[in-house]
Amino acid sequence: MTDTRVLPSDVDPLRQRGRTLLVVLVWIAAVVGAAGAVFIASRSGSVAGASLAIVYALIPLPFVLLAYWWLDRVEPEPFRYTAAAFVWGAVIAVGIALPLEIAMSALGMSEDWLISIGAPVAEEFAKGLFVVLTLVRMRRIIDGVLDGLIVSGLVGIGFAAMENVGYYAVSYLGLDSDMPSLAGPQMATATFVIRGLFSPFAHPLFTAAIGIAMGLAVGRSSALQRWGLVLLGYLVSVGLHALWNGSIVMVGAAGFLLAYAVLSLMLIVLVVMAIVLRLRQTATLARALTDIAARGWIHPAEVPWLVRFGRRSQCRRHAKQFGPEAVDAVRRYQRLATEAAFLHDAVMLGKAGPNGTDRTYALLDRMWGLRPFLRFPPALPPGVR
Repeated sequence: MTDTRVLPSDVDPLRQRGRTLLVVLVWIAAVVGAAGAVFIASRSGSVAGASLAIVYALIPLPFVLLAYWWLDRVEPEPFRYTAAAFVWGAVIAVGIALPLEIAMSALGMSEDWLISIGAPVAEEFAKGLFVVLTLVRMRRIIDGVLDGLIVSGLVGIGFAAMENVGYYAVSYLGLDSDMPSLAGPQMATATFVIRGLFSPFAHPLFTAAIGIAMGLAVGRSSALQRWGLVLLGYLVSVGLHALWNGSIVMVGAAGFLLAYAVLSLMLIVLVVMAIVLRLRQTATLARALTDIAARGWIHPAEVPWLVRFGRRSQCRRHAKQFGPEAVDAVRRYQRLATEAAFLHDAVMLGKAGPNGTDRTYALLDRMWGLRPFLRFPPALPPGVR
């Protein structure tokens, strides 16, 4: 007898409206941004200079993006949202900040003050606006400090990438040096060493304060407290950015080195905090899935195959013996179990919002629909994780 069962479609019955529109807008903005990067790079005055500016801007991206991918791996957000964060930083935030800075200059702000204060005020506003809109429009994306760090960091990476194209192009011409003889590939390379190698996390670090504030604001019931945290996060972001820019313009080499040391120390603290938060996420996932199993919603033997990445991969390799449909079912089941676990934990803590319970049951229903297609390895011995 032929098995006529069909793997159920992977559709969220409670998904927010506007998903397709978001994807389309991200693609449009990405194309515009790519064209804008080429245009900005052309300011170098030659094909060689433009190519060098774009290549230097791209070199750090895989490494910094990999760091944020690792942070987001336990409770990954949909790619369309992470892509939107990066594209916002590279295109929309630049498009907002640049006119604001031009307006400040037109109103009489000196170049030193524009670089030291005006640019931080405009740029952190433009970058932080995405985090605010994400919190208002898609609260399912930011539900804690780590999510805030990831979203704000991706916005900062996008902004830095586009900004760096301009810096490298101008450096190639030697326009940012008091010595006109310093130009061409040597000057562009020197700028790349400072911006691309020594400070690739500068913009993500500045905007991290807004991300942390957003993550804290999610758990506040008072609107005054939420917006107070948002304002505080913005002011701290502006302060960090102003410390970096002002040390270069107002103080000189000694001030820059001191600011670099202070911000490097803050970056180390931020990295340690992010790693601790990620480890806590893994512990939360295990705890929540164990509680879900105790309630009879999943089998306890499934829990090890849903928590640790090594076991999850082992489970998918086992499913390959039964064909691609089994692999797809296991992969989807693991993803849905992760979403259900964190949502269940939020419900139990009273932080899931008014429809948290309905969303949890919807996820469990989708998991149940996949059960006939699951091919898990044999149960592990008791106590083995």
